[in-house]
Amino acid sequence: MESFARKNDSAVSSCLWVGTGLGMVLILSLNLPASDDLRQSEPVMVSPSGTVLTLKGAVLTFACLDCMGTLTHPPYEVWRDPHSADDGEKTRKRKLVMHSPTSSQDMGDHQFAVICSEKQAKVFSLPSQTCLYVHNITETSFLLRADVVTLCNSVCLACFCANGHIMTLSLPSLRPLLDINYLPVTDMRIARTFCFTNEGQALYLSSPTEIQRLTYSQEMCDNLQDMLGDLFTPVETPEAQNRGFLKGLFGGSGQAFDREELFGEATAGKASRSLAQHIPGSGGIEGVRGAAGGVIGDLTRARIALDERGQKLGELDERTASMMASAEAFSKHAHEVMLKYKDKKWYQF
Repeated sequence: MESFARKNDSAVSSCLWVGTGLGMVLILSLNLPASDDLRQSEPVMVSPSGTVLTLKGAVLTFACLDCMGTLTHPPYEVWRDPHSADDGEKTRKRKLVMHSPTSSQDMGDHQFAVICSEKQAKVFSLPSQTCLYVHNITETSFLLRADVVTLCNSVCLACFCANGHIMTLSLPSLRPLLDINYLPVTDMRIARTFCFTNEGQALYLSSPTEIQRLTYSQEMCDNLQDMLGDLFTPVETPEAQNRGFLKGLFGGSGQAFDREELFGEATAGKASRSLAQHIPGSGGIEGVRGAAGGVIGDLTRARIALDERGQKLGELDERTASMMASAEAFSKHAHEVMLKYKDKKWYQF
């Protein structure tokens, strides 16, 4: 980010903030070539600034605020392939897009650096590197995720603890705004995918194919129904159009006609004796359907009766086999008793 790398700096410069697992924060100065042509040939010079800041626990996130407490977004530019063949477009110059003033005169004499680790959060004043605010977030647990987000036209630090608590702290004063028990981390998927977004929202993967969305803002909760999408748009039913002759003739919708009206003797004349004549049955189609339904019903009932008879025969076979097995076992046992007492006298019993 664009910040003061050393205490004696009078202007911001490109810096790389590095946080370690032991709570050490190192600031590295990046020396970028000023010209675009030199940027393609000369490398970026990286040098340690000598600034070392310390916190408790592994460092999770950084953020930079200007002197008014507004979040300073890092500068960026859209990457484009220099070897792409775009004949229809003009050659675009590389332009550095800045979201906030970068000179020390516009930003005042200092800016705030927000650093959050697994145990505590600190706010430093730059370039003096004075620690202004310290807040010990947790002692018995540790943070899984921490993000600096915008909420209600302000900036706050949102934290998700391993014991399931969601906490928010004001910036730069680090005053506790919210501490609520939401969800204990029982699945590592939640710990790996949990993230905070702006306007009091958070997301995480509750399963490999499901995203859980939550909010900790009352304003967002009040407007939730207005933000829900619809699968369709309600439209009033239009009035029926007048049916024209051509549309009735070539239209796809069916219309009921009388057979005698179309092909009767009154319209088409008397038919020849060699042509087949339609003789309607007594019951018509409905009668045929009723007869077929009756036959199908009889067949179904006969099939059910056969299934029940087969089931009863199977149960009878099982009972017969069980009785035969019991009789065989009794016969065997009686034979063993007879052999045992065959040669014994009456006084030996």
